[in-house]
Amino acid sequence: MRLSIDVTLDYTIDGEADVLLLIEAAKGPDQRLELQDLRVHSPEPLRAVPGEDGIGQRCWARGKGAFRADYKAVVEILRDPIDFSTLGDTPIRQMPPETIPYLLPSRYCESDRLEGFVEQEFGGMAAGPLATALTAWVGEHLTYASGISSGTTTAMMTFAERRGVCRDYAHLLVALARAGGIPARCVSAYAPGVDPPDFHAVAELWIGGGWHLVDATGMASCGNLARVAVGRDATDIAFMTVFGSATLQWQSVSVKQL
Repeated sequence: MRLSIDVTLDYTIDGEADVLLLIEAAKGPDQRLELQDLRVHSPEPLRAVPGEDGIGQRCWARGKGAFRADYKAVVEILRDPIDFSTLGDTPIRQMPPETIPYLLPSRYCESDRLEGFVEQEFGGMAAGPLATALTAWVGEHLTYASGISSGTTTAMMTFAERRGVCRDYAHLLVALARAGGIPARCVSAYAPGVDPPDFHAVAELWIGGGWHLVDATGMASCGNLARVAVGRDATDIAFMTVFGSATLQWQSVSVKQL
């Protein structure tokens, strides 16, 4: 699978502000960058810093007035589908240290408040079979709807509302997985066929000795996702963070299969 990615961000910065961009597809063993070009209209040189867990990179820029970022890439996906139900369990005490933060509650994924629900509905299940059941539950019980949630919507709010966008699906699946003892993190990604076309958010679960991508919305599969960044929740994977005030003028995200 090869993906062509074309992104434009056009904003107006009120006064001056530091801007943290997170829009470049990450290099990794399961995806190869054939072409990548990031151009940012910034009065100062860009500065790249590593992303969470060393996956991908963030880019610091300075915004003053008109601020525009253009990103183009061609990414080859080298990732085979995984049957979660075949993946075995690992005792929490034996999991690698880097998974520990992804077992704990975070700002938008209040997994501690969902432990009772997971035990009641999925008691006796673990690892791959549990991940399969949780993904199916989220897909079946949530309705994809724009304008229902906001940047402050949490997994518990989505659990109650039963509606949301990809960010909400990812938050809820991550929170449920953590509540069931599965390390889970949020992932920003590019995927073809996302409706409406935009940056996409999915989950990544640590099962059977490795991380595995899953999209509870059903719009993408692990074989056509280009990972950008990972983190505890949306706080860590936001495509653009402005340390100040900005106004959106125009934004487009195009992802096509080659």
